[in-house]
Amino acid sequence: MSYLQTNTTVIKNKVGLLNLAQELGNISKACKVMGFSRDTFYRYQEAVENGGVDQLVNKSKRVPNIKNRIDPVIEEAVKALAIDKPAWGQTRASNELRRQGLSISPAGVRCVWMRHDLENINKRLKALEAKVASEGTVLTEDQLVIFERRKAENEAHGEIETEHPGYLGSQDTFYVGTIKGVGRIYQQTFVDTYSKIAFCKLYNMKTPITAADLLNDKVLPFFESQEVPMLRMLTDR
Repeated sequence: MSYLQTNTTVIKNKVGLLNLAQELGNISKACKVMGFSRDTFYRYQEAVENGGVDQLVNKSKRVPNIKNRIDPVIEEAVKALAIDKPAWGQTRASNELRRQGLSISPAGVRCVWMRHDLENINKRLKALEAKVASEGTVLTEDQLVIFERRKAENEAHGEIETEHPGYLGSQDTFYVGTIKGVGRIYQQTFVDTYSKIAFCKLYNMKTPITAADLLNDKVLPFFESQEVPMLRMLTDR
């Protein structure tokens, strides 16, 4: 069971550190692998225990300029529209709000989105899901289409959530080309889906033996040297 999960890029490494420490059962090893100090680990852990994962976001020390603050009524309208129409861009949202008598530029719309963690379609869809779950509302036909389209796109691109280094490795074989006197050349490639660290070797054949050779010769020894277990493997077979 993971300690916690997040898709927010800003705090992904911090969450990964906490998850890896739980997986290994050893804070020192996790800090060494992820490049953090123990003091930093305990600070992150305390922040999450006291206020949840959102406390890991770096807080700005700048004093806000109140003169530049958007009217609260307009800000709430921007948020509501972002959740109701998650596929709309900032220009279309600005035009719709102007039509309703609420004056705000496309740049202003984006500022509101960023303040409320709504700056991309995935985050707006997540907010829509949370609204539906909490209020029990029914998705419109347009919203259902967006969800189905996004799901298909994610599956097509092979997007997978992972929690820490060693959680999931992905391996595949690629045809490189032909070398005179040698024949066909294939590349066995391995990528840790969390850290994105990769290994590859070239072979003159494409067989299960070459796939196993890459793992045994390069991948597993490396992770063992870092005292991080490789828990799962994803292949094209």
